Amino acid sequence: MTRRERPEERVKELGDASVPFTFDIHAMVSCTNAPEMESHLHRHFETRRLNRVNSRKEFFRVSLMEIEQAVRAIDQELRLCDSEVQFTKVAEAAEYRKSLAQERLNSDSQH
Repeated sequence: MTRRERPEERVKELGDASVPFTFDIHAMVSCTNAPEMESHLHRHFETRRLNRVNSRKEFFRVSLMEIEQAVRAIDQELRLCDSEVQFTKVAEAAEYRKSLAQERLNSDSQH
């Protein structure tokens, strides 16, 4: 969640040395009450949390469709905001794709 005019700046900051690849944006959810929406989404997906020990690590194993459905349900139930959800079905993922290609080349050359 960010309050910045350009959310892409926050995404770029998050893709620092502590993650293997820079982050790609797969979805943007705009909501006038973003902190409350984020809180409800975290509770909704709590059982899908990757790091069950450190709740500050906000990574969940969910699909884009599940996120969209949850946002719509939370909007309808709580009337937090009239959320706008935008999806990118195929993200650039340049570093990831190049890494996979190099891995395949290395694997092919060893056989």
